[in-house]
Amino acid sequence: MQVQREFKALTKRVQRELRADGQRHPNVMFCQRCKIIMNMVKGHALTSIQQHLDCSYSTVQRVAHRFVQEGPAGLVDRREDNGETKIAEEHEAFLLLAAGGSPRDYGFDRPTWTLELFVAVLGEQEQVQVSNSTMSRTLARLKIRCKHPKPFVLCPWEKRKRQRRLNKIARLVETVPRDEVILYVDEVDIHLNPKIGLDWMPCGVQKTVLTPGQNKKRYLAGAFNPRSGRLTYVESDRKDSDLFIDQLWTSVLEDYPNAKRIHIILDNYRIHSSQRTGIALAALADKVTLHFLPPYCPDHNRIERVWKDLHANVTRNHRCSSMDELMVEVRKYLKTRDQQLQHKYANKNLRIAA
Repeated sequence: MQVQREFKALTKRVQRELRADGQRHPNVMFCQRCKIIMNMVKGHALTSIQQHLDCSYSTVQRVAHRFVQEGPAGLVDRREDNGETKIAEEHEAFLLLAAGGSPRDYGFDRPTWTLELFVAVLGEQEQVQVSNSTMSRTLARLKIRCKHPKPFVLCPWEKRKRQRRLNKIARLVETVPRDEVILYVDEVDIHLNPKIGLDWMPCGVQKTVLTPGQNKKRYLAGAFNPRSGRLTYVESDRKDSDLFIDQLWTSVLEDYPNAKRIHIILDNYRIHSSQRTGIALAALADKVTLHFLPPYCPDHNRIERVWKDLHANVTRNHRCSSMDELMVEVRKYLKTRDQQLQHKYANKNLRIAA
């Protein structure tokens, strides 16, 4: 066999180097090529080498041909001889900047990016012409992915007023006495109609999510304790003042009966400042204090992350046929999440105390 004859014609030193490179060379592809040659020297069939090394039959043939024609030099990766890359570092920096904006910033009517638009903009702005496949590989290398954008509403307050309120709440969380309690409170809607979201699917297959003919809703009011990680909540069929009042009384009488005062951080939803809520707060004036976040600042309410994870783990693309079945899953998840949070914060407090 030609490969065996070529190998025997090498010096003993080169033979030893090829054997060693086939076992532990840092370049994985070069290591595999050496393994292919060593297996052929041992007389193994091409099909068995293909199966053993998990590579294609054509790869085994190509490596053997290059070894016969050029010797050990034929096993070296030649991609460095391809010349300069079509998309240089400065072009990659441009793509990162462009991906953070919109095609409309560059004169196109479409508001979202496509491969063809990236190629067109790179050609117009940087005078670099590449194919769609080259652009696809470049975007993957730069970790520019197609994802859902995050919607937000602009806070109507001026920036300094907004920041003063957020700083005040941050200081409160850090300095509140140990005999008082801090709670982040918010409500969440549970819909029988599934929230449709991204999921993994085989190529050519699109999963289906059955939706009921008539949607049903259930509402939760939750409270998250940033010191202990404790998560509590109440349920209702209506998202009204009574739901928030139920949350207030549950926190005072059941969840934290020994707290000297309960500080509640919450948003400006109307049920938090209604007349009915005002009457309930008057009865709890010596026990509860409300601290309102600036308008449209959900990222500063720490229970929002819990609701986001609830949707991701339970309500998105769910297959429950009834609201009762869905609420069983919701309660199960929140119970587990409460245990995980308390365990996490207990360990965190132990590390701080140590």
